[in-house]
Amino acid sequence: MIIITGQTATGKTKLALELAEKYKGELVNFDSRQIYKYLDIITGKDLPAEKVWLYDIVTPDQYFSSFDFVERVKPIINDIKKRGKTPILVGGTYLYLKHLLYGFDDNQTPPNFPLREKLNNKSVMELQEILKKLSLQSFNRLNNSDVNNPRRLIRRIEVELNPQISQIRPIIPISPISQFIGLKYKDKSRLRQVIEKRVEERLKNGAIEEVENILKMGYKPTDPGLKTIGYQQIIKFLNKQLTLEKAVEDWVNKEVQYAKRQLTFMKKDENIKWKDV
Repeated sequence: MIIITGQTATGKTKLALELAEKYKGELVNFDSRQIYKYLDIITGKDLPAEKVWLYDIVTPDQYFSSFDFVERVKPIINDIKKRGKTPILVGGTYLYLKHLLYGFDDNQTPPNFPLREKLNNKSVMELQEILKKLSLQSFNRLNNSDVNNPRRLIRRIEVELNPQISQIRPIIPISPISQFIGLKYKDKSRLRQVIEKRVEERLKNGAIEEVENILKMGYKPTDPGLKTIGYQQIIKFLNKQLTLEKAVEDWVNKEVQYAKRQLTFMKKDENIKWKDV
């Protein structure tokens, strides 16, 4: 198996195609934005959906977690290997990759959306009391920030209410990896320049029209697929909350910040062999 990850806008897909040619490979996407249907221009889908596994698999109103990704990708990897081909995983959502290769940190409890909806109206104090009744030990393990964070409290309650928590094991063992490549920018100023150019190209290619069409289809700005960089800024422009200039500026800034966070997160993985671009 070959894995290509790294910062946004570093040419991961281009490298993946070169290696696919060399090693009889098939591309498997692990970019959390490209798994969504209709999100094409802003997410930078460079290839037709039929050329890449896990492009366009859910609609924008669907939540798709790293747990969902691991469940979907395991049979695909096995299928590619059985046919004598090389799985080439390419993308920048390291959380997906981390959970695929190394399992889940403390649990693999899938999201319980009806429960979350029920708990969303509870106060922090009420959530604390619910968790204490379920597991005082779990409550005491939370730090001061988590104890006062409703989202974290809801997640812990969700975990404690999962009857299979003690039986869950990592979903997929570490597969033999022949190459584990990370691409990053040597020059930080070049990162911004490349992102600015890419945003400009995507606007020329119809980014605004793409968002308009998705909203016309009935999808909402609060849907999981649209709560992402690029889409949020264009939506604010369409709603007259931002000028186009300010929307573009915010889009670029958010992409740069995201790229920096990606690198910070990925650098903790000592198995990645880094290449500067």
